[in-house]
Amino acid sequence: MQIKELVKKHWDVVGYAVFGVLTTLVNIVAYYVLAHPVGIPVLPSSIAAWVISVAFAYLTNRTWVFSSQAVGAAAIAREMAWFFGCRLTTGALDWANMFVFVDLLALDDLFVKVASNVLVVILNYLASKLFIFAK
Repeated sequence: MQIKELVKKHWDVVGYAVFGVLTTLVNIVAYYVLAHPVGIPVLPSSIAAWVISVAFAYLTNRTWVFSSQAVGAAAIAREMAWFFGCRLTTGALDWANMFVFVDLLALDDLFVKVASNVLVVILNYLASKLFIFAK
């Protein structure tokens, strides 16, 4: 099987990986800019970075990864509510990680942010595949 066929067959995984990396980069860059040059504390910077990255993730996942078939205001609102609700849950996990490992245990904030985002991306894929954009 050629690479092109494999990518097409497993686009949800490949596309999610690509956009997951981009979403993670959006989250980390937003966090870094807010926490370091701007000087906002860790938790508010993490929350703002989450809001920015979730909006980016919803648009890319809906459009290019899972090719959502939701049509009409009610269906799209329901899909968005599920997406943002699941992301809020994993966002809270990220915030808890930052609080425990950075604020309480004084580990490096960028290291913790990257490690936390790996876990978040995996959990978000499972939620998107199994619940939010399930066909």
